[in-house]
Amino acid sequence: MMRLLQSRAAACCTKETITKSFSRWRHHGRVIAIRREDQSVWERRAALGPSHVQKLVKQGVKVIVQPSNRRAYPMQAYLQAGAIIQEDISEASVIFGVKQVPIDALIPGKTYCFFSHTIKAQESNMPLLDAILEKKIRLIDYERIIDERGARQVAFGKYAGVAGMVNILHGLGLRLLALGHHTPFMHIGPAHNYRNSSMARQAIRDCGYEIALGMMPKSIGPLTFVFTGSGNVSQGAQEVFQELPIEYVPPEMLRKVAEHGSQNKLYGCEVSRSDHLERREGGGFDAKEYDEFPERYISTFSQKIAPYASVIVNGIYWAVGSPKLISIPDAKNLLRPANTPWLPTSKGSPSLPHRMLAICDISADPGGSIEFMNECTTIDTPFCLYDADRNKDTKSFKGPGVLVCSIDNMPTQIPREATDMFGELLTPFVSDIIKSDAKKPLEEENFAYPIKSAIIASNGKLTDNYQYIQELREANNYRSRHKIEGRSDADKKVLVLGAGMVSAPLVEWLHREKDVSITVCSQVKEEADRLANQYAGVDSLYLNVTESTDHLQELCGKADVVVSLLPYSLHGMVAKYCVAEKTHMVTASYVNDEISALHDEARRNGVTIMNEVGLDPGIDHFLALECIHEVQEKGGVVESFVSFCGGLPAPEHSDNALRYKFSWSPRGVLLNTLSAAKYLSKGQIVEISGGGDLMSNPKSLDFLPGFALEGFPNRDSTKYAELYGLGRDIHTCLRGTIRYKGFSESIQPMQLLGLIDPEPHSLLHPSGPDLTWRQLVIHMLGLVDTSIFYENLKQKLVERIGDADCLESLGLLDETPVVKLNTPLDTLSHYLANRLAFERNERDLVILRHEVGIRWQDGRREERGINFVVYGQPHGHSAMAMTVGKPAAIAAKMILDGEIQERGVVLPFTPDIYRPMLQRLRAEGLTATETTKWIQ
Repeated sequence: MMRLLQSRAAACCTKETITKSFSRWRHHGRVIAIRREDQSVWERRAALGPSHVQKLVKQGVKVIVQPSNRRAYPMQAYLQAGAIIQEDISEASVIFGVKQVPIDALIPGKTYCFFSHTIKAQESNMPLLDAILEKKIRLIDYERIIDERGARQVAFGKYAGVAGMVNILHGLGLRLLALGHHTPFMHIGPAHNYRNSSMARQAIRDCGYEIALGMMPKSIGPLTFVFTGSGNVSQGAQEVFQELPIEYVPPEMLRKVAEHGSQNKLYGCEVSRSDHLERREGGGFDAKEYDEFPERYISTFSQKIAPYASVIVNGIYWAVGSPKLISIPDAKNLLRPANTPWLPTSKGSPSLPHRMLAICDISADPGGSIEFMNECTTIDTPFCLYDADRNKDTKSFKGPGVLVCSIDNMPTQIPREATDMFGELLTPFVSDIIKSDAKKPLEEENFAYPIKSAIIASNGKLTDNYQYIQELREANNYRSRHKIEGRSDADKKVLVLGAGMVSAPLVEWLHREKDVSITVCSQVKEEADRLANQYAGVDSLYLNVTESTDHLQELCGKADVVVSLLPYSLHGMVAKYCVAEKTHMVTASYVNDEISALHDEARRNGVTIMNEVGLDPGIDHFLALECIHEVQEKGGVVESFVSFCGGLPAPEHSDNALRYKFSWSPRGVLLNTLSAAKYLSKGQIVEISGGGDLMSNPKSLDFLPGFALEGFPNRDSTKYAELYGLGRDIHTCLRGTIRYKGFSESIQPMQLLGLIDPEPHSLLHPSGPDLTWRQLVIHMLGLVDTSIFYENLKQKLVERIGDADCLESLGLLDETPVVKLNTPLDTLSHYLANRLAFERNERDLVILRHEVGIRWQDGRREERGINFVVYGQPHGHSAMAMTVGKPAAIAAKMILDGEIQERGVVLPFTPDIYRPMLQRLRAEGLTATETTKWIQ
């Protein structure tokens, strides 16, 4: 009975309070609302707490609070503060929230205050911005409430830092345990497990006590924590960090600490902008210049600081166009297993894979300063393991990579304290905000600077200060996504030029990537159509690149990446159009002088022209550099490097005079036999002149005894001593081509007869008189009588070129009509492309061999052999097509995804490029084997 009386009394009291307040609300006419947070089930904050509401009510403001049992402060607390609890908030002229508002919950013609996450044209929030403009809502973004110096006035920053630091210490304990190390960090739980931050700090102090007593495993080594920035976020994180036994050091001491620091304490380092930002030209840092022209600066963070950091706590604001702390290519270098002296090992305990263990990206800006963090983690799933190949694992703490925590609503894990602090910061501006009438033209309003600076949209359009958002949207190629049949939304466009022998595996690999749309162009429309019909959503076009240059340039301009599978001589033309249209390009061919000349212009235009990502060149580079860099990192020296590569028919299909069939450009195969060559042998430069000398002295190859192989040098091998970074110790450097034994002997008669001459010949003009192959051979011999007996013709051939069997077996002495293509080389190429084509049930073979001579620091010498052997698939892709097309496809996708960011004319010689390419090729089953022989 007593409880019932007390309840009725309380109700009467509340009713009386509300009645008294109504007169004030009617008098002042100001009504605001605090909306329910529904962006996340974890969101328990509010923009204003009960204490702030109470002050507003006393000032005559009517405050409506949408009911929510999830809010950290209960509805009763708001009711007692004088608020009205009701679902309908349409009476309010200003609506306060914290996180983004669902589009269908937006009320037209109102003023909304919340963190919209639209000021960088974040794609995921552009539909929200469009709805705000359509509904003529006035949007005030807390993030942009700044003073005239640009300093933020309203933020949850401190408690984002506090919660983030608690979370990453918790995660660090779990990550180290998964790596085999129990640590005192295991006593720290996630931030939301604690009633308040004081309880969390006590757990951290307990952890620190054990660290000070020496209870950290020696196998871990010194732990270094790097804090970026000195603002509220960083300060909040460092307040928590200071509960531990710590010592602060400047950035230049990080390496020394990593090598020699104590394990009875942790090391902290606060990094300011001047510690890692420097001008691209001339170095140095000027804060004023950087604020105005950030594009003039680069960050050295990933080179000078990150390699020595165990944990990075990132709390800096990142603006579009500013340098990134850690780019995707940087991450590949930082996260690969390191052979560094400061990573300790302990008997019976596993060593750490690399120094960097964890990143707490409190800024939670996808694709921002920590570029590979392209999506936030959540309170439900607070951590993910990110490895150097861009794999993400949210289900385990075990495996390669760095532990990342990047929760975009971190402060809600300490909701009451965060609400109190934020409300205290916001309250001074509320009186100005609640004057807003979104139905009035903005020009008629009179806001103070902090609020005026924060108005993103009003009256159905972006305000003057935020017109750039539309420009960013256009620059980011933001557009309404469209469905492609059989595929999900696609927004990365790849143009494939050429639909010939190696294009199918490239298209097949890219087609798996659901965010890529593909257009294939060919002057043989049937080939392009065949690919388009095989892979749903792939478009095909007819295109003759030499005749329709305007159309080619237009298509290049519409693509994000162009992959040129055209003949080698056409790559330069395509590259010019790509550079002009600011479109990236990939080829599997050797870089030539025409493309090299575009390097500076390509860099200025932000274009990557990636070359030599096929088989040879391509996979040969990847495997060579993987071995060379591993040897160098372990202190060894490469003294000799010999490499041979070739595409062949499988042995059972090598039944012709050349022991060869064509799995790629016949013209290129034949032309290479006329090339000059240059290589280094035992310290001496050896040069072979062009015109056919290359075929005179092939080398017998016996590394695979079951095959009868020969090889001959390929182009200029000496330059690879420098390109591969082999230094002064290299005495032998040779790269060559593999063929079956007998190829060179069979090709020489064709050379001597002039059938591989690349210059035009009068008999081969397309409009000239008809001609048979026997007649052509007779003319090439200089004979006048075209009716010479067959046996006499063969005898003349033996006298002139030493052999007629090869020509005879290839049908070149038959009365077969010649398809005349101006030059003997092109005419013969066309003939042999058909005569020596693979039948549907036949398969080809790729063989790559590296022989690496190594001298180790203890004087021992090793001969390492690397064998890469791939067979084609009958009724499927050829080995040549797979080993050329797939690496080119992988390179194109890496450019699309920002994994390759070097601009200009690029070769795949850096670990951040070739290592992930090798890993992805191995996932396709394209693997190499190694042999080792030790020499006393």
